[in-house]
Amino acid sequence: MVNKDTLAERVDSFSGSKVLIIGDIMIDEYLMGSADRISPEAPVPVVHVSSDRHVLGGAGNVAKNVCTLGGAPKIITVSGAGMGADLLTALLDSEGIEHDIQQIGTRKTTRKTRILASNQQMIRIDREDTASISGNDLDQLMERVESCIAEYSVVIVSDYGKGIVSKEFMERLSFLCEAQENQPKIFVDPKTPNFKLYQNVFILTPNSKETSEGANLPVGSQKEILDAGREIFRLLGCDKLLTTLGPLGMALFDDENTVWHVPTMAQEVFDVTGAGDTVIATAALAVASGCSLVDSCVLANYAAGVVVGHVGAASVTPDQLIETIQNLPLPPVEKWT
Repeated sequence: MVNKDTLAERVDSFSGSKVLIIGDIMIDEYLMGSADRISPEAPVPVVHVSSDRHVLGGAGNVAKNVCTLGGAPKIITVSGAGMGADLLTALLDSEGIEHDIQQIGTRKTTRKTRILASNQQMIRIDREDTASISGNDLDQLMERVESCIAEYSVVIVSDYGKGIVSKEFMERLSFLCEAQENQPKIFVDPKTPNFKLYQNVFILTPNSKETSEGANLPVGSQKEILDAGREIFRLLGCDKLLTTLGPLGMALFDDENTVWHVPTMAQEVFDVTGAGDTVIATAALAVASGCSLVDSCVLANYAAGVVVGHVGAASVTPDQLIETIQNLPLPPVEKWT
């Protein structure tokens, strides 16, 4: 385990490191106001909207986390056409994120609208298409990936179950990576229904629920976590596995028989929304900048400890991450096996 100063230097090395993100992007829309009366039309509250906010969600939040940490992300994704696509492009431009968006006129731009009154969420409205992208649309998407894949040592697949990830997509992505002189490492933030599709990737980063569902085993105890992780290795043939365990930290499987436990560095937990995005963004960026995988996971653990202390999806800056490293003790990384 390195010391604090060395970890801080690792954060400085993030600057300009390139990460390619491919996945399901969405717009998170928040309509905020007050609810002081009941509608005469139905027994429901009337929300008087006084402000609204739009932020990047899904793969867009992963890209934002990479960007905020000083990295150079590029996102390849799909959207619908029209006003939703225009808003999505404007949000990416405002964050300074390089993007290559394939607009498909027959699809919707994924948008999740949350209506809040006095900080209480009243309802969420989802507009989305979840059918798999195939045929000519998938061909065009893969052409976009092929045009730039050689520039990247790390690729994040951010799967939110909105249609990009399919068996054919994963097979074609793996083929493109294997064809490169310097093969990019594929990081996957998984979705349980697609678990069996992530064959032979570099690393998966499931949370404890996804680990349990993917392995079809419980993960309540240390032994159960180890058994579930080994089952995932058997099912998928991945090189590595990083299981995030909430308040218990994370377990990094270097292989089936070498497992490191990193305890959580969160001081206060207000909201875990987006923490998984922060973990995979930080770990992938650290690996792209030359860090070892164990150090990368320790840095991701510190970063996640920062974002869960904020309400809503958040991101962390290099200065915040370095300050957290300096102010908190080094996590006692323990070898479980």
